[in-house]
Amino acid sequence: MIEIGLNAVIVSVAAPQPQVLTIAAPPNTSVPSLPFGPFDPTRHRTFEIGLREWVEEQTALKLGYVEQLYTFGDRGRHHIHSDAGPHVVSVGYLALARQTPKSDEALTQQNAQWRSWYSFFPWEDWRDGMPPMVEREILPALKRWADAPVPEHSPPRGNTREDRVHQAFAITDGMWNEERVLDRYEMLYEAGLLAEAQRDGRPAAQEREGLPPLGTPMLHDHRRILATAISRLRTKLKYRPLIFELMPHAFTLTDLQRCVEAISGRHIHKQNFRRLVEKGDLVEPTGETSTQTGGRPAALFRFRHEVLKERPALGLRVGGR
Repeated sequence: MIEIGLNAVIVSVAAPQPQVLTIAAPPNTSVPSLPFGPFDPTRHRTFEIGLREWVEEQTALKLGYVEQLYTFGDRGRHHIHSDAGPHVVSVGYLALARQTPKSDEALTQQNAQWRSWYSFFPWEDWRDGMPPMVEREILPALKRWADAPVPEHSPPRGNTREDRVHQAFAITDGMWNEERVLDRYEMLYEAGLLAEAQRDGRPAAQEREGLPPLGTPMLHDHRRILATAISRLRTKLKYRPLIFELMPHAFTLTDLQRCVEAISGRHIHKQNFRRLVEKGDLVEPTGETSTQTGGRPAALFRFRHEVLKERPALGLRVGGR
């Protein structure tokens, strides 16, 4: 027996943090959850229609931009220790939204809330340099894991554990690929360093005396779904103008830079960013200014929609490999 579920990773940016919408966890659990619900073919003609209906019912939020991420169907993904009952296969979606006072009030009434995705993935925020936990907690633990003998019945891998650690973090060469969020999450899970691995009964986690505090766990495999969404969004920023789905109609170039930095998790040199935006011809001035910066009035810009007709690659290549 198989049931089809629908999961939504709804992203916005505020203050300036990348935010993901979470809902109250089901009874008898204490971890946050992504909005989700079953696909009912008697009610929903398509998966996307079903997703939009579930999200509006659970959060009172009407979705705008939506794209399908991936189908999550691993056995044991709901950490149920027996195989009795239907197996739930979930179709994950990425959605982008803008926060407004009206929408935030509706979310509060529905017991839904925005949370920084770095509360779930604190090792992914490199805007102020390498997060201390990477050098203090993660790399030493992964080195011990890479040096340990591989269990006899482990699935075959194309690369050694040492190579995988290097590729995921690549600290030795002073490089860091912000797009490999899912690779890093999967490695930390496999090494038994995440609460989900211990909860799911993974041997690598059960053999540990204690786990480092590596972010807030989520219901079922929702943190894995969120990692997939972050990877997708960071990648697509480089060739699609999705960042403007998260911006207000009018914005300063500083606001735009902070939004890009929040999503990508890396600091961008101001002058380099301005040249990048100017070269891309993605924005145009509104003729108005903002005084909310506290200093001199800053020019306001808007997304130049005509660029969608002019060329196919419209992103902001902020760095990385």
